[in-house]
Amino acid sequence: MRSEALPERPVVVIGAGVGGLAAAAALAAAGRDVVVVERAERPGGKLREVVVAGRPVDAGPTVFTMRWVFDELFEQAGSRVEDSLALAPVRILARHAWSGTERLDLHADVSESARAIAAFSGPDDARAYLRFCEQARRTYRALERPYLRAERPNPVSLVARAGLRGLADMSRIAPFSTLWARLSSLFRDARLRQLFGRYATYCGSSPFAAPATLMLVAHVEQSGVWSVDGGMGAVATALAGLATRRGARIRCSAHAERIEVEGGRVAAVRLAGGERLRAGAVVFNGDAQALARGLLGPEAARAVPAIAPQARSLSALTWKMVATAEGFPLVRHNVFFGPDCRAEFDDLAAARLPRAPTVYVCAQDRDDSARAPHGGTERLLVLVNAPARGDAGPPDETELRRCERQTMSMLERCGLRIRCPEQARELATPRDFEAAYPASGGALYGQATHGWRASFTRPANRTRLAGLYLAGGSAHPGPGVPMAALSGRTAAACLLADLASTRRYVPAGIAGGTSTR
Repeated sequence: MRSEALPERPVVVIGAGVGGLAAAAALAAAGRDVVVVERAERPGGKLREVVVAGRPVDAGPTVFTMRWVFDELFEQAGSRVEDSLALAPVRILARHAWSGTERLDLHADVSESARAIAAFSGPDDARAYLRFCEQARRTYRALERPYLRAERPNPVSLVARAGLRGLADMSRIAPFSTLWARLSSLFRDARLRQLFGRYATYCGSSPFAAPATLMLVAHVEQSGVWSVDGGMGAVATALAGLATRRGARIRCSAHAERIEVEGGRVAAVRLAGGERLRAGAVVFNGDAQALARGLLGPEAARAVPAIAPQARSLSALTWKMVATAEGFPLVRHNVFFGPDCRAEFDDLAAARLPRAPTVYVCAQDRDDSARAPHGGTERLLVLVNAPARGDAGPPDETELRRCERQTMSMLERCGLRIRCPEQARELATPRDFEAAYPASGGALYGQATHGWRASFTRPANRTRLAGLYLAGGSAHPGPGVPMAALSGRTAAACLLADLASTRRYVPAGIAGGTSTR
């Protein structure tokens, strides 16, 4: 499949999300001619802002972690992150609440979190937390190089790449256990199991089905969470600027309708309106299921396996608000828990909105001090998990209203009162996400990470079709802003390696080295 030379034509990147922009920057830095086509009016993909009551509100990812991914990408392109982004470390990772009197902060400082847990649920659970952190560190160390940085591995190649130290770490991280089972063996307090089980939802999964390896998220957060001056949309702006400075061209309001194939390999991308862009290769930065379901033509459909709707990750209901928040000391990231964790995920598995949802609130204008912004009103993103059934028909208005009432009731039970006029809020449902990301059903994280095999069945960055590569959260290594950027870099490295196999020179690929953030 890759023995033929890649024609001297531009690389066309479809989609200007994080993965597509990272691929474009890496390819342009390696001297490739790159054209990015994006059907929206601006770059960013899921990393987007919505204007509510005249103010831009972060409407997608809200957490910036794994800074090393961006440091390496910018360095690869001859630049520095700090020249494009103003980042500030967050001391309080998140504030958690179960009622008006049950609150727990997790801190970037592990010892400070351990002291908070000791005061919250006792010294035994504080010691269990320290063991949990060590297991999370070992898990991350075991998987960073052989999995996160590698082209999608299989179990055999993962073990082969791990080395002796990696094998020792892997033997201790319980890869065949669920996250919930692992947490249950550590923590006596059910609230702590609920809190750390939430890490499964970072990739749209259930803690009762996700593998214990997802505890590595704890180590990622402890290694650094940053707030971004100007909101998360500034990350997309910085990546787009990096790519264009290296010569990539970004065309917005340009909708790719079909990937054309000649001689068994990618040949062109046809846009809505009929324009045809000849392509030496294509990097697709959309939900991989858009390819699998034939939305970009029958040849591309055969390049990626389809997944069943029940294998999709979670979607969400999100409310973007410009509101007044009172009664609870919000920090930037806040989580409010219902009384029954299992019931919430049973509802989601049954394709129902949860009757007692976990509620995430991002207070975009706040910091660790919990001071309300001057002027009273502030920008809020309120999110609850939802099943990815956005292609199953319009949402049930009665169910939506019930979920909204329960969401606000949950917040009030924990002491948070939000006052927001109707014109200063905007709701997005799984149907809206399906419209924005076709063929996803509204799933925000590709396929769910359920069972130890799931990580090995996520679509690879190389596809079955010569010249077609995948980038973004639905492809390896997975969802989230830094993971999507890693995916873009890996897709670019695969493309460049395929090109190098037919040329006398070897273009630059992914930078090596162990990350230390």
